[in-house]
Amino acid sequence: MKGYRAAGTALFCLFVAGLPKPVAAQPPAGGVPAAAPGIDSAPLFRVFLKDGTSLVSYGEMARVDDHVVFSMPTSSSDASPQLQLINIPSERVDWPRTLNYAESVRATRYLATRAESDYALLTNEIAQALNDVTQAEDNARRLAIVEKARKTMAEWPASHYNYKRDEIQQMLGTLDEAIASLRATTGSSTFDLTFVAAGDPAPSFESIIPPPGPREVIEQTMRAAQLTTSPAERMSLLTVAMNALDAEAATLPPDWLNAARIHVRGQIAAELDTDRRYQALAARMLKLAMSRAQVGDVRGVQRVIGTIHASDNALGSQRPDAVASLVAEVESQLDAARRLRLERDRWALRAPELRAYRTAMASSLDRLQQLTPLLEDIKSLSGSGPDAIGTILDGSARIQRVLSRLEPPSELREIHNLFSSAVQLADNAARIRREAALTGSINRAWDASSAAAGALMLASKARTDLFVALRPPQFSQ
Repeated sequence: MKGYRAAGTALFCLFVAGLPKPVAAQPPAGGVPAAAPGIDSAPLFRVFLKDGTSLVSYGEMARVDDHVVFSMPTSSSDASPQLQLINIPSERVDWPRTLNYAESVRATRYLATRAESDYALLTNEIAQALNDVTQAEDNARRLAIVEKARKTMAEWPASHYNYKRDEIQQMLGTLDEAIASLRATTGSSTFDLTFVAAGDPAPSFESIIPPPGPREVIEQTMRAAQLTTSPAERMSLLTVAMNALDAEAATLPPDWLNAARIHVRGQIAAELDTDRRYQALAARMLKLAMSRAQVGDVRGVQRVIGTIHASDNALGSQRPDAVASLVAEVESQLDAARRLRLERDRWALRAPELRAYRTAMASSLDRLQQLTPLLEDIKSLSGSGPDAIGTILDGSARIQRVLSRLEPPSELREIHNLFSSAVQLADNAARIRREAALTGSINRAWDASSAAAGALMLASKARTDLFVALRPPQFSQ
C-alpha cells in the first residue's frame, strides 16, 4: 500500500512539475488573433453581406423572423460612439461568414480577459485531484480520481476556444500513462475510448478587422440605408450620413467627399419626392373611396383598391407600410358601403309596409299637429278656455283610438309608442289645466305646463323619427 501511495505522490509531483507557468494569453490553434484595442468596450461584430461588404454591429446582433437587428456605430469614436438601430433582411446576409466572425470576436475577447484565469482554475483543479490520489487508500479510488481529472481536462479546450490546447494534449498523455499504470495494478485490461485525446483539428477563425474609420463608418451608413426596408429608417440613416460628411469633411478625401454628398443629397431628395407621391395617392384614393361608399357603390370602392395597387406598382412599390395602411382605410369604407347597401336593400323590401303605416296615421298626425298651438298655450300658462281644453281632449281620444287599432311594423314600434305617449301627455295636460282653472291652483297649472311640454317634445321626436324611417338609409361611419 505504501508503494502505491509513493507512486501516487510521484505522479502528482511529475504532473505539477509539468504544468506550464502562467503567461500572457495566447491565441489557440486556429488563428484567432490577439485582442484588439478597446477590449473594455462592447465588442465590434461584423454582419457580412452576400456582396462581400460588411456592416459593423456594436455588440451582439439578433435574428427576428426574416430580419437581422443590431446597433451600428455611425461615428468612429471608440469611447462613446453614436449608435443607430439597423433592421435589414436576413436574406442579404452571408451567414456562415458572419457567424464564424462572431465566434472569432468572442474568442478574441475571451483570450484577452478570462482565458488565463480560467486555465489557472483548471490546473489547480487537476492538481488538487492528483493530490487526492496520494491520499486515497486503494487503487480503484485512485483510478476513479485520475479518470475524472482526465475527462475534465479533455473536455476543457472545446468550451474555452481551444486555449492551451497543445499543452493540454501533452498533459493528457501524462494522465493516460498514469491511468494505464493504475489499471494494470487493478488487473483491468479494458480502456475506455472516451479517454482517448481527441485529434480533431481546431476550428478556423476569421481575422479580426480593425474598427472602422470615418470614411468606412459613412460608407456603411449609406449601405445600411440602401438595405433597410423602412422608409423612416432609411431617411434617418441618410440624414446621419449627411451630418457625418459635414462633421468629418476635413479628414475625408475631397473627391470622395463631393461624390458622397451628391449621392446622399440625391437619395434624400428621392425619398422626399416618393413620400409626397404616396401622400398624394393616399389623399386622392381615400377621398374617392369615401364618395363612393356614401352612395353605397360597393364595386366602385373595390375598384379604388385595384387602383391603389396599380399606382403602387407604378411608383416602384417603395412604401409597403403606407400602402397597407391606405388599403386598410379603404377596406373600412368598403365595409361601410356593403352595410349601407344591405340596409337599403332591406329598406326597399320593407318600404311598402312602412308607407302603409304612414298613410294610416296621416289623419292622426294632422290632428296632432292641430293640437300644437293649444298645447303651447298650456305650456306657457297663457290661458286655455273650455273650447281649447275640449278640443285637446277630443282630439287626443280620436288619435288614441287610431293608435290602439294599428299594428306598427317592427321598425316603427318605438315611434308608434312615442306617438302614444305624446297623446297621453296631451290628454293629461288638458285635464290638469282644467283642474287648475277650477281650483285656482298655480302649482297644478305648472304641472299642466310640464305635461304639455312633454307632449310637444315627444310628438316632435316621433315625427322626425318617422320621417327618417321612411327615407332610404343614409351613409354613416
